[in-house]
Amino acid sequence: MSMLAQADNKTRKKQGASGGGGDGVASAAGGGGGGATPAALADEARRRYLNYALSVITSRALPDVRDGLKPVQRRILYGMWNDLNLTHDAKYKKCAQVVGAIMGPYHPHGDTAIYDALVRMAQDFSLRYPLVDGHGNFGSLDGDAAAAYRYTECRLEKLSDELLNELSQKTVDFRPNYDGTRTEPIVLPSRVPHLLMNGTTGIAVGMATNIPPHHLAELCDALTALVDDSNLTVKQLLKWVKGPDFPTGGEILNSQKELQEIYETGQGSVRLRGEYELEELKKGGQQIVITSIPYTVNKSTLVAKFGEIVRERKLPLIVDVRDESTKDVRIVLELKKDASHELAMAYLYKNTPLQTNFNVNLTCLVPNPENPEVGTPKRLGLKEILQYFLDFRLQVIKRRIQYQLDELKKRVHILEGFEKVYDALDEMIRIIRASEGKQDAAKKLIARFKLDEIQVDAILEMKLYKLARLEILVVQNELKEKRKQIKELEALLKSNPRLWATVKDELAEVKAAYGMQKRRTKVSRGGAEEMTFDAEALIADEDAHVVITRDGWIKRVREVKDPSSTRLREGDAVMTVLAGSLRANLVLFSNFGTAYVTRFNDVPASTGYGDPVQKLFKFDDGERIVAALSLDTRLWRPEKLLGITKQGMGMRFPLAPHLELSTRAGRRYAKTGEGDEIVGVQPVEDKDLVGVLTERTAALVCKVAEINELAGPGKGVTVIKVDEGDRVVDFVVAPQGNKEAGVAFETQKGRKLVLHTGRFEVTGRGGKGHEMSRKDAVKEVARAPLYIPLPEQKKD
Repeated sequence: MSMLAQADNKTRKKQGASGGGGDGVASAAGGGGGGATPAALADEARRRYLNYALSVITSRALPDVRDGLKPVQRRILYGMWNDLNLTHDAKYKKCAQVVGAIMGPYHPHGDTAIYDALVRMAQDFSLRYPLVDGHGNFGSLDGDAAAAYRYTECRLEKLSDELLNELSQKTVDFRPNYDGTRTEPIVLPSRVPHLLMNGTTGIAVGMATNIPPHHLAELCDALTALVDDSNLTVKQLLKWVKGPDFPTGGEILNSQKELQEIYETGQGSVRLRGEYELEELKKGGQQIVITSIPYTVNKSTLVAKFGEIVRERKLPLIVDVRDESTKDVRIVLELKKDASHELAMAYLYKNTPLQTNFNVNLTCLVPNPENPEVGTPKRLGLKEILQYFLDFRLQVIKRRIQYQLDELKKRVHILEGFEKVYDALDEMIRIIRASEGKQDAAKKLIARFKLDEIQVDAILEMKLYKLARLEILVVQNELKEKRKQIKELEALLKSNPRLWATVKDELAEVKAAYGMQKRRTKVSRGGAEEMTFDAEALIADEDAHVVITRDGWIKRVREVKDPSSTRLREGDAVMTVLAGSLRANLVLFSNFGTAYVTRFNDVPASTGYGDPVQKLFKFDDGERIVAALSLDTRLWRPEKLLGITKQGMGMRFPLAPHLELSTRAGRRYAKTGEGDEIVGVQPVEDKDLVGVLTERTAALVCKVAEINELAGPGKGVTVIKVDEGDRVVDFVVAPQGNKEAGVAFETQKGRKLVLHTGRFEVTGRGGKGHEMSRKDAVKEVARAPLYIPLPEQKKD
């Protein structure tokens, strides 16, 4: 019976005093029927959730430290071995038959859960040492799912015998199955340290486990050493256990000290990366061949990531990607001529799942002396797990020897009965012939020869040829041999050193039979050297141009001869053209007061329309670019910038905080009031003048120095008072006396005007300004694309 059912029964018994047979959740106000007992919802929810949590932890998600199996795995192996006789030398049977045989009497949690566990135990890329021999499509490293269980077949692997063979010798306890119709083992008498050998992963309620697989021969050596010296430390045990050994290979980057800490505490992160080789091409050049990938990484997803990097030219060192894998992993990356493979691999390790972390969590169920049927969850270290397994093996061997001893004693008891009657065969035959039947003969033989019922039953069932002289000698010799074996087994049970020697001998047998495979995962005792990725080294030292349009499209092109001739969507126009090195940064200012900094190289190259700027950054609804600036060091770089909002607020802010790359969310440079937004951002100096134009043609010219400089993002100060229904449409910044720079616009009455800083008298900020066209409004501002070329263009 499950823990949940037991807890429910206890609760019902307590509530049964009220005469109810209900579930205890009916409200006091009504409902329920059948004598339901009212209960507080909070109490019932707490009780049932705890019952559920306990059930998941102890009966589903966590493995037992002794056999390393979860309940579903244990039931699959036991059902295949005991009910279906699907040993390694049997004929394959349909997985559908196996699933049904397990779900019916043992695991009532659905066929999907059983089949998924069965499939995993057959996958050589999931388990280091598979326990099930699958026949058919059992999935692939590319993430392909296994075929439906009506199409696949299976049987046990030979290794599974080591987990199951001693079941018939009463080596472990059994418990009733979920419906009490038969029994199942609480734990399997495993001869192999399966918990560490194959590892496992599971998520319970409030806890989880993630145990990596290890090499069987290393575990056997460590266990043998621990038998010889129980005072060994984890550091000393790592002389034999080099580290995890994943079925997909790879290379572990952790140092010896880091691994020691993981195995001492039972948790930590193992850094794992795929391996590669270099191959020379006949036509010249080299190609990188990925020969292994990290554990649990989907190969097809990894190859797709490689392809995306090549397609988007994020890694120009690689020109082609091919997946030539068969049974072994072989992913080919063709290198550009004279390209550095170290630099290419450093980029792939940093930006793809070719290097991952395996988060170790050695949590499992340990034996509970008070309740042998339910384990206690506990996080263990390496030594504790090994010691639990050794103690378990010692108990299994003791119980096996005791079983053999009991069987020998049973046989000796029968043989002693034969020995008694063989000395008086004629009399025994006469008694049997004179008796009235089997029961009468048994009574007379018991009385005459002082036998018990077991002995008499064996004598009466004995075949006549057993009375021959030679057969009598055989019985006497067997009795002598059996008595000798009993003495040996009794002496063995009393000798702890000899029992531990038996444990060591069996470990040596397991190692010789299954531990000869080579280690698949490389471990460097000093910690492997991690490749450092230098993003600058991948960027070509050449110039480019970034085109930003009014509708928010952005693209990178090699050169721009005429901004008006670049390819645009219908109705769109070029707002800004930025020039700079591919290694230089550029900054984009949005109408919501956020600055986004990226590299020229990170802007997608395009001969078409380009990409929406929202693809590069995390924009809010309605956010758009209002200004941009190249940060190439060859261009003049202002110290301060000025932003004006449509409600006439102005703020000066430094450029310095916006020189370095930002995240996709950008950095704030200004705060805008409700319903307000930035209309533009321009470089300024303290002696400059600024002219501001509103939609109703109001214009104001003031000194930039009057606009406060902000230390951090803020709303600024009023530059021009804007009437209700009016708004700022543009502004111009220029030194005093400069009448060339200005804002050209056309009004709704058809007038073409220009606002420059010399047009009106310089006044203080905060006024309403001058009306440039009475009872008129701005129809369109003639903004020419902003383009500042580099002083010296590089030549390829």
